Amino acid sequence: MARKFFIGGNWKCNGTLEEVKKIVSMLNEAEIPSENVVEVFVSPPFVFLPLVESLLRPDFQVAAQNCWVRKGGAFTGEISAEMLVNLGIPCVILGHSERRSLLNESDEFVGDKVAYALSVGLKVIACIGETLQQRESGSTMAVVAAQTKAIAEKVSNWANVVLAYEPVWAIGTGKVATPGQAQEVHLELRKWLHDSVGAEVAATTRIIYGGSVNGANCRELAAQPDIDGFLVGGASLKVACLLSLMKRHHSFSLAFLFQIFWPLAV
Repeated sequence: MARKFFIGGNWKCNGTLEEVKKIVSMLNEAEIPSENVVEVFVSPPFVFLPLVESLLRPDFQVAAQNCWVRKGGAFTGEISAEMLVNLGIPCVILGHSERRSLLNESDEFVGDKVAYALSVGLKVIACIGETLQQRESGSTMAVVAAQTKAIAEKVSNWANVVLAYEPVWAIGTGKVATPGQAQEVHLELRKWLHDSVGAEVAATTRIIYGGSVNGANCRELAAQPDIDGFLVGGASLKVACLLSLMKRHHSFSLAFLFQIFWPLAV
C-alpha cells in the first residue's frame, strides 16, 4: 500500500492571536485534495493549540511542538502528553533539532519522550538529523541511525510514528541538501528500519524531509521514492515552491500552502 503524503507546518515560536485567527480562516477556505491523498498537520505554539483545534476544519490535524517525557507533576513550564490528549490534540513533534541543540535533549531522552507520548495515544513526528560537522566528517548515517535506534529501543508499534529527517546543516544556513542527498539518507534510513526493526515497519513508516525546501528543489524532492512529505517551519518556503507543490499535489490553493508554512504575511 502506498504511503500517504504528509505535509506538516511547524509555526515554531511565532504569531499573535489575530494572526493565528486570520491564518486559520484562510486554511478553512482553501481548496485541497482529499484526505485520501495527503495528510496535513499544523503545529502552532502551545498557547494557541485550543484555539486552532476548535476553529480548524476537520480534515486538518493539529500537532503540539513538544511534550514532557512522563506524566505531569512538579515540572514547571512543561506540558504533559496527557494534557494534549485532554485538549483533543492528536499529535506531537518530538526531538526537533532546535530542542536537541538548544536544550540538550539527548537521543535517549527523545526516545523516552516518543515512547511515552505513544503510550498515551498521541501520534508522533520524531525528528532526526546531523550537523554540518557530522556530515563533513562522513558520519551522517551513523548519527541518524543512532538517533533512530534510541527510538526503536523504546517503541514496539510504529503505526503512529512519522520520521522527519532534518539535516541541521541545511536549516537556515543557506546550504541546501540536494534531492539526491536527501533521498540517499531516506533510503538508508528505510534500509536500517528493515534490518533493525522489520520489513513491514520499513515499508509503511513515512519518512518526511525537514531541511531547506525551495522553489528549485521541492518538486524533485517530493518525487523521490523514499521522501514521503515535508515538515517545514518558519518562512522557508517561497511562492515558487508553493506553486510547484500545488502541481505535485493536484489542487492545493496558494492561500493554503502559503499559510501552512507560515511566512506570517498577515
